[in-house]
Amino acid sequence: MRKILILALAMFALQATAQQHNKKGNKGERANKMMNLSAEEIATLQTKKMTLFLDLNESQQAKIQKINLENATKRKSMMEARKAQKENGEFKKPSQEERLKMANDKLDHKIAMKAKMKDILNDEQYAKWEKAQARMAMKRKDKGEKRAKGKKKQ
Repeated sequence: MRKILILALAMFALQATAQQHNKKGNKGERANKMMNLSAEEIATLQTKKMTLFLDLNESQQAKIQKINLENATKRKSMMEARKAQKENGEFKKPSQEERLKMANDKLDHKIAMKAKMKDILNDEQYAKWEKAQARMAMKRKDKGEKRAKGKKKQ
């Protein structure tokens, strides 16, 4: 009886660690696939998703495609710069002033995006878009809290 119990416990532990590894592996794989896409491809995918979600017309699609392309190009160049710094060994944590500037830039960009979207979308679409943005922000916040808890345990 004791051997069966130990064997069952070992199998359970093995299965749990295998599932954790699987989840991490899939996330990295997905991120790599997205990183291999060009800025135009990323912008097109985002625009199509928004078209389906918000039922955009042709004019709205064109305007949002332009915004998504600008954002994707900016994000792509920032990722490449960070990657180059890491590869060259030049990567260092930003100072307090640099972090403050980055946070202000991020908030300014969010404000500008909100204003652009309000101009492009009708009231119903804008309300739906804002609700989705809030939902995504909550998911990111929850994910960050889980990471922080995980780091504390280690």
